[in-house]
Amino acid sequence: MCTPFDKAGKFNCQAYEKLIHFQINSGTDAIVACGTTGEATTLSKDEHIEVVRCAVAFAKDAGERAGRKVPVIAGAGGNDTANCVEMGKALVKAGAHALMCVTPYYNKTSQKGLVQHFSAIAAAVDVPIVLYNVPSRTALNMLPSTLYELSRVPNIAAIKEASGDIVQVAEMIELCGDSITMYSGNDNHIVPMLSLGGKGVISTIANILPAQVHNMVMTYLEGDHKASLDLQLGILPLVRKLFTDVNPMPVKAALNLMGYDVGGCRLPLTTIDESLHESLKQEMTRYGIL
Repeated sequence: MCTPFDKAGKFNCQAYEKLIHFQINSGTDAIVACGTTGEATTLSKDEHIEVVRCAVAFAKDAGERAGRKVPVIAGAGGNDTANCVEMGKALVKAGAHALMCVTPYYNKTSQKGLVQHFSAIAAAVDVPIVLYNVPSRTALNMLPSTLYELSRVPNIAAIKEASGDIVQVAEMIELCGDSITMYSGNDNHIVPMLSLGGKGVISTIANILPAQVHNMVMTYLEGDHKASLDLQLGILPLVRKLFTDVNPMPVKAALNLMGYDVGGCRLPLTTIDESLHESLKQEMTRYGIL
């Protein structure tokens, strides 16, 4: 989920509550707070914890109204293992039901380092860990053999796989079987990942199309592959618009167009240019969002 900011650039708790209710009322099964789309790298430690604490409270409230429990997965990744451990503990204390941990970036560890890094975080908490592999952002790819080794760590439960390499995804599922739950990290690969045995998606476009993304996954898992594929193909033009510029700049613009008042992004991210804003608005209108 996006993290909304007010005009002064501070976390907008009221707007966040509206976003979470929108998600849960639309069928979303879990909330991811303080991930990449949530601009986690620009949040202070105190802000990070506060966003997660609010997410837990709002998800509990909205979930109870909807008659179901909606877990909150808190982003706890980074490139300093000790800091990740400290943050992970704090986020669990704040109520997070699981942690999502991206591969370290910039200092680019080895595959051996990945195993030790994630194992240290997992050992420090008693909640499930979702690994996050996104080499386009981190310049580091987790290999299938590394995921297999990590799958033997008891509370490493899942991976958000966003390498874009469908052959690698197949090898990961071949090696790990049911010991790791696979989630697509790319909105244009949801159905391909499901076809290989994936169980869902941790999505950017679900910020604005939660019901459609939820239905795409559920119709596939229930056996109606044609309906799921139609939904996948139908969102592709909008996916392209949302990733024409750096995420989450376009999706925040889209939410603002929808009236959710999420504000802008924190520097060094800026705003999308006027031409993209207009074409995004046109595509959202064509899809029926506006």
